[in-house]
Amino acid sequence: MDSRPTAPRKHFSMIRGFHLADFFTLGNAACGVAGIGMAMRFLLSHRPQDLLIAAAFAPAAFVFDVLDGRIARWRQTSSALGRELDSLADVISFGVAPAALAFACGMTGAWDAVVLVYFVCCGVSRLARYNVTAESLSEGGDKVKYFEGTPIPTSVLLTAVLAWAVWQGRTGAALYGGSWSVAGAELHPLALLFALSGTLMISKTLHIPKV
Repeated sequence: MDSRPTAPRKHFSMIRGFHLADFFTLGNAACGVAGIGMAMRFLLSHRPQDLLIAAAFAPAAFVFDVLDGRIARWRQTSSALGRELDSLADVISFGVAPAALAFACGMTGAWDAVVLVYFVCCGVSRLARYNVTAESLSEGGDKVKYFEGTPIPTSVLLTAVLAWAVWQGRTGAALYGGSWSVAGAELHPLALLFALSGTLMISKTLHIPKV
């Protein structure tokens, strides 16, 4: 009897179970990871180009995110696996990556860290709530009628603000708004945009039609 491990065969079997839309979702996740990597690279190289490249991966991830949904509806291949995969990719690309970019741009104070962690946690909570309520929000149809709270991909706007700051040379000590000392810890006012974004994501009273 052949006692060799069969894990690789199972691995390829899982990949064969993916739909076309799922590969676009993985493209979204890949852009997020690349953005994080470029933000980390800047901390070593100190080249503004690395931050601009990191920011550029956000709209690229957004394109993949839009395409995976359209392809899934076009091919009628929507699945629970695809929905979970999409959420995990969104957490990376539109949650962790913008937070990493903000840190690399100079939001390194203790209160900045609290705000950025809050932002990512709000994004995770927002996606988890969406997955749980998607069926009821679709009202029996194939498509959700509206979002409760702002969708996490709206963080692309935050990335655009940071990209503009980098372009203008306003990073580190020159970051827009300067810094405040609050209870002995540093806070950059620009970080409050992340707090606002996170709060809007978890709002249950804000209904945004899905187009």
